[in-house]
Amino acid sequence: MRRHPELPGNFRPILAGLDVSSIGIGTYLGEPDDATDRLYREAIEVALEGGLNLADSAVNYRWQRSERAVGTVMRAMIDAQRLCREEVVVATKGGYITFDGAPPPDPRGWFEERFIRSGIIAPGEMVDGSHCIAPRYLEAMLQLSRQNLGVETVDIYYLHNPEAQLGAVAQRDFIARIRRAFEFLERMVAEGRIAVYGTATWSGYRVSVDDKSHLELEELAKTAIEVGGRDHHFRVIQLPYNLGMPEALTLANQQVAGRPATILQAAAELDIAVCASASLLQGRLSRGLPAVVAKAFEGLASDAQRAAQFVRSTPGVDIALVGMKSAGHVREMLEMAKVAPAPPEAFSRLFEPNPRP
Repeated sequence: MRRHPELPGNFRPILAGLDVSSIGIGTYLGEPDDATDRLYREAIEVALEGGLNLADSAVNYRWQRSERAVGTVMRAMIDAQRLCREEVVVATKGGYITFDGAPPPDPRGWFEERFIRSGIIAPGEMVDGSHCIAPRYLEAMLQLSRQNLGVETVDIYYLHNPEAQLGAVAQRDFIARIRRAFEFLERMVAEGRIAVYGTATWSGYRVSVDDKSHLELEELAKTAIEVGGRDHHFRVIQLPYNLGMPEALTLANQQVAGRPATILQAAAELDIAVCASASLLQGRLSRGLPAVVAKAFEGLASDAQRAAQFVRSTPGVDIALVGMKSAGHVREMLEMAKVAPAPPEAFSRLFEPNPRP
């Protein structure tokens, strides 16, 4: 965005009409309490003000409180004319059961009343006692998310960990469920409730082909084409990728046009954007990195910055998500974003067999 010339290479036109910052703020961790709400609100405000314009959440994160924190800050900044709605990219997810702010006294009774007796979830549609991607359920969750966020249109809407279904249903049934979900999501695009959709995963794109939770991106893309045609809106995936979990870059567990590929290569071939989650591995990569990382990613002050720089500089990664509920942590990432993404030579130095001293 032109308002932030101090952030070279930060904004990427990866989706039609959406210029997205190379670093996004994640809102997964933390207790469902007022103190954590305040921390997130402050962190989100600093991020949006400073040029990190993607806020990522899920309806079940902290029992809807993370979405509400994003919505509260965004609406306040827009009302104060400090921000335009078009400058913010809001991403959220649906798939897991969520409470309303806190667990109720009788969770089972609450669930039966809210979802079973109402007909939102039919017998056999929920797996593991917590996961559902049936259209009626997704519609209810999307409506909750839009209310929490205070938006008419969710910019990126993910099916949350769809591979969870594979522990309970056969592959053929799984694809049938994905097809029905994609049909619903294409309808939501047509109605203006979402802009694009995707899949946010934990294991599905990282595991080997013979793992039961493995997801084949080309198969999902073909399903999207069958449902929405060549102009379908299945345009983004999310998966963990960091210095400690490099499978997206190193593991050729996908097939595209009959050729083996990594998930990053497959996404590029299929014109699907990639959002990397867990960039700092929930803080475990924020300190104590080997010296070779500092040499590969020069000009940065901390290991947290270097770990995030590794992710956002990886060819094929469009967005590096960093969970941040501290304004200080956001400012640290903003300082990193003032340094242009690292060139390919940095990865050569990092992965060469015997790094130069």
